[in-house]
Amino acid sequence: MKKIIMSNKAPSAIGPYSQAVMAGNFLFVSGQLALDPQTMELVGETAAQQTEQAFKNIGAILEEAGFGFEQVVKTTVLLKDINEFSAVNDVYARQFKAEYPARAAYEVANLPKGALVEIELIAYKG
Repeated sequence: MKKIIMSNKAPSAIGPYSQAVMAGNFLFVSGQLALDPQTMELVGETAAQQTEQAFKNIGAILEEAGFGFEQVVKTTVLLKDINEFSAVNDVYARQFKAEYPARAAYEVANLPKGALVEIELIAYKG
């Protein structure tokens, strides 16, 4: 059984997808940009600043679903410039405690709305 998750504290989807989908004990969170949920405009001029906002959006979605960052098991980070990995990693590290989730990070040619960072994840509640 699946359930669509929608938080008013996170940006609306900018395409034909859901913010998140719960399937059994798993939560699949769609890629989040650094969008302000009210204006739908990008927040921050640096990759680190955009990562902060993306995690705020993710936090709102996790909360809406009854999850927390401690239940995240896998993340994927998409970067406009892989040279920003260290700056993004510094922000990323503040979101998680020991027993970090698995992660992949990729440089991509472009992201929606000209964003510098996009983060998606999977969480599990046992």
